[in-house]
Order: sequence, then C-alpha cells, then structure tokens
Amino acid sequence: MFEEISQYLEYLEIEKGLSVNTIDAYRRDLYDFAGNIDSELNNIDRLDINSYIRILKEKNYAPSSVIRKIASLRGFFKWIYSMGIIQKNPASTIEQPKVPQRLPKVITLKEIEEMLHSNLSPLESVIMELLYSCGLRVSELVNLKINDVDIKSKYVRCFGKGSKERIIPIGNKAVQRIEAYKPIRENILKKFNLDTKRLFVSDTGRLINRQDVYNFIHKKGKDIHKNISPHTLRHSFATHLLENGADLRVVQELLGHSDVSTTQLYTHISKKRLKEVYFSINND
Repeated sequence: MFEEISQYLEYLEIEKGLSVNTIDAYRRDLYDFAGNIDSELNNIDRLDINSYIRILKEKNYAPSSVIRKIASLRGFFKWIYSMGIIQKNPASTIEQPKVPQRLPKVITLKEIEEMLHSNLSPLESVIMELLYSCGLRVSELVNLKINDVDIKSKYVRCFGKGSKERIIPIGNKAVQRIEAYKPIRENILKKFNLDTKRLFVSDTGRLINRQDVYNFIHKKGKDIHKNISPHTLRHSFATHLLENGADLRVVQELLGHSDVSTTQLYTHISKKRLKEVYFSINND
C-alpha cells in the first residue's frame, strides 16, 4: 500500500498543487492507516475502515483528528479507484462527519497595540505587524521573499493554500517597520555570507521558521496574560475589520478564503462581542 500512497502524494503535489504541510498531513494519516491494517490493498473493505476508526476512538483521538483522517482515506481511495488500482472503493459509503464549528480566538485592539509597543526587536516588530495588519498565515509569513514586499506601492504578495497568490495592502506603520528592518537584514547577510531571498533572517544568520514565530507570539501573549498563537492575530485582523464596517467579500479576499462561509465565522464573533458589550452596559 505504501507505493500507492507515494503515488497519491505525488499526485497531490504536482496535479493539485497542495502545500508541503498539507501533503505531510496526508502522509501521516495514510501511513497510520496502513500500519493498522493487515489486509492487502485490493481486499480492504468497509469493515476494515470501520475497525480503524474504532481504534482511533479507543486511543482517544480528538474528534477533529478522526474527521481529518477519514477525509484523507476518502480522498486516497477515491483516487486509486479512479486510477483502476482497486476494483471497488471501500470508502465510498463512509460518511464524512462535520467538525463542530468553534469561534476563533481573538484579542482586542488594545492588546494588539500593547504587544506592538512592547520591547520588540526590528525583526519581531515586522513579524507581528505583518501577522496582524495583513492577516497572514504563519507559513505565508516565513516564506515571504524580499521582493514580495513593495514599499513604494504599499503591498505584500504572498502565496497561500494551493499556492494561490494574493495581494494585501500594507499601512504606513508596516512600511516604517519594514524599512527599519531591511538594513539590519542586509548586515546579517553580509556578516554570515548568506545568499537568500527570504525576508526573515535571525541575528544568528538562520532562516526564520514556523516554530520560531509560534514561540515568539506565544511568549508575547504571556505579557498580556493570554495563550495565543500566530493564527490568533489573523483571527483578530479579520474580526477587527468586520467590526469596523469592512465588506465580508473584501475580508474573504484578504484572508485568501476560497469559500465565503469560512469568513462568515468572524461575523459570529462580532455579534457575540456586541451582545457582551450590550449586556455589560445594561447590567451596570
């Protein structure tokens, strides 16, 4: 089965253009399934898949993890059936449960400003500014190249899920922070004799990665007594835009959502916060 999984992952990368992180998630899910099934590929049936799902539940996997693994299996078996590798699709009748929607965690504008005005290095300042003021995903942020930032026209170009390109405007504060960081970046490149187009480089001459950003944002969250991640800043970006009258479709474009229903989650946050303010005033 592992050979067929490799072929499927290659198809996802080349034909579907999925990101490295997404393909890695498929690989983990499918390898886990293959490691728990004794049947040959052509002999796998609905009972085998049900048995695997039962194993996941017995191991106390989170419902969201089980749902993702089922989705991975459905995609894999659909593809190998379409390629004629198997004679029947054992996952065709497996229903895909829906993930219960949870409202994204957001922080207030005051908390954002408190973090932005804390003791940040020029590098940290640019990272936080772009995460919040552009709503970037952490993977989009760390993969930014120096030419993706146009100071004169005031925009950032990034590549989201499925390598989809989008253009996001940046404000004066972001421009100032980027301009302050660029000469520091140049000095680091010269010091360590580096040749990279990536925008973010550490003081030690290492390319900034996702975990670096997670650690930094988590640490800054402690300063405001909040457990936050880079995605919290993205959620806050969208929520604050909608609260200040931005059009839902505009926010959808800025976030790079393919479906507006994903963006609509943020309208629920705005309504929830409005109710909280209303009742706090009327209970005084």
